[in-house]
Amino acid sequence: MPFDYVAAFPLHADLIPERLRNLLMPVGLNPREAVEVARMYEAPDCDLNEEVLYLQMAVVQDGSDAPLDVLNEAGHGVVAYSVPFDGRGNAAEYQPSLSGHDYIVASWGSGSFYTYHLAEKVWMTLGLTPRCIGNDHQKLIYDDLGLPDFAVAQGEISNEYFWRSTRNIHWSMSNEYLRKYLWLRSARGVRAIYYKKKLPDHPEIRRLMGAEGHIDLKPETGPVWYNLDIREYKSGLLLQVWASVAAVSCELCPEQSADGIVWPGDTEPMTSECANALMSRKLVFLDDRFLERYEQSTFYDTAPVRIEGVWHCSPSYKGQWGFTDCVRVGRNLVRVSMRELYKPKPGREIVHAYEHALGRDEIAHMDMNAEHIVAKTQRLLDQIIILGDNLSHLGASTGLQKTAEEMTGFSRKELADNGWMAYQNLCKLAQVAPLDMTQQAFLSRCKQLHEILQKIPNGYLKSLLEKAGCPRSKLNDLGLLKLLEAQLNVLQRLNDDEDSLDAFESQREPDGWAARNPLMAPLFLNNDLRVADAHEAVGRCIQTLQDMGFDTGQLSDGYGLALDFVMDGVIRALESINSAIGQLLERQRR
Repeated sequence: MPFDYVAAFPLHADLIPERLRNLLMPVGLNPREAVEVARMYEAPDCDLNEEVLYLQMAVVQDGSDAPLDVLNEAGHGVVAYSVPFDGRGNAAEYQPSLSGHDYIVASWGSGSFYTYHLAEKVWMTLGLTPRCIGNDHQKLIYDDLGLPDFAVAQGEISNEYFWRSTRNIHWSMSNEYLRKYLWLRSARGVRAIYYKKKLPDHPEIRRLMGAEGHIDLKPETGPVWYNLDIREYKSGLLLQVWASVAAVSCELCPEQSADGIVWPGDTEPMTSECANALMSRKLVFLDDRFLERYEQSTFYDTAPVRIEGVWHCSPSYKGQWGFTDCVRVGRNLVRVSMRELYKPKPGREIVHAYEHALGRDEIAHMDMNAEHIVAKTQRLLDQIIILGDNLSHLGASTGLQKTAEEMTGFSRKELADNGWMAYQNLCKLAQVAPLDMTQQAFLSRCKQLHEILQKIPNGYLKSLLEKAGCPRSKLNDLGLLKLLEAQLNVLQRLNDDEDSLDAFESQREPDGWAARNPLMAPLFLNNDLRVADAHEAVGRCIQTLQDMGFDTGQLSDGYGLALDFVMDGVIRALESINSAIGQLLERQRR
């Protein structure tokens, strides 16, 4: 039976300050809990609310569950205090410790300056990698990059003390990793505590003190695991505690395992061995929000890949592990075979996929042929590349030399060789777009769409229009969308008259070149939505969609269909420009 530190403490639980009471409690087995492993704390309003905590965690390898005597270092709050050596060879046998025990956080202080790092044995045993953030107030964060698992342990690097501390120090560690380290060392985690707090006068505490103005209490039998000092102080009472509390047992957290999961539609639990033995193609359907966890982190490779006309979206991590054969189907589904799903990867990744698994009943009403966001982005890309080719050919006929890649920022060769790998802007635009997408996510996606189009150089379009007879003075202040609209107006007039490519270059100002063209309206709609994102103009966003014919009543369910509407409109607008240029170039080829 674990020792009950709260019950064994001389003060009733209701009288123990909350912070101290929590420190006397054991740590549970929740793997997600962040366990405090080092602390140097002073209440910010210490003149009114005096409270101080020094905490270190010792690694105790005694094979016992019994309490431990108060550690000598508890009062200093650090493993090593001051510099104990000043002569040659004096440190030859130096082994810093907490009263002979190892520690989780290596800490040193001189009374003026304090430094903290995760102990070398800890990060080397667990294979953790540090990173540093902050400027004047730097913080160390340790990650397990093999999985990956981030912020396994973290805390401030240093502080200074002159009358008071420059900042509080707080180090925490994932319960899962802390317990794994203690288990590997066959040890338990013991808190070395010094706690001080000013308390209001209380009759129960007075009864404990008797007629004395100061008491010093220790256990009457067994290990001296606490030293409680209470004295009269500033019209109240001052409580001081030195204690050793075995808070973390030598027991692992429950492990997330993919073995034993009963998938939707199944009656028997699945294991890695069973999945590997499957001969038939047993399929699992996942909500594509399964991908969000990977898409929103730069640590994972999530670039979609088209293989034989089918889009695959199989997240992977730095060559360590990866999903395979994850295929996009319908608007928001991912299809993967059970056998591929259980191929070697951390069990928690399979559990993550399971959390997004859908049963046959849930997907029965879904259109498996509906266009998904990746296919829609590819259609957009196709039109942008064609536009680059067309503008390049059109310019070449007038003496302007610019390649399609320079025009759009996309290389046909790079796309053919490596797909979207080099184009993160495409990957971001093609991230999961659920039907219940938030308004902010929708506006952000419209902004990304606008930025992809902005690669086309305004100067080149102005030169083209000037060749067509448009006055340069009227072109100078026009942006990309107005320039494309003017280009379409000029081309439509030439096509209506069935003029040849030679007629494009003219000294006469074309009629109606600056007029509004309804075919270009979706591009201006997207621009309005981009502006709405910048200025948080919610009403304008909805009104703009309504003006373009979108049923805004659907927005109550989310903005996913609105994104489809906007992207389809932009693609149609680009198709209109490409069609107009294509007709003109085709007549030249005849």
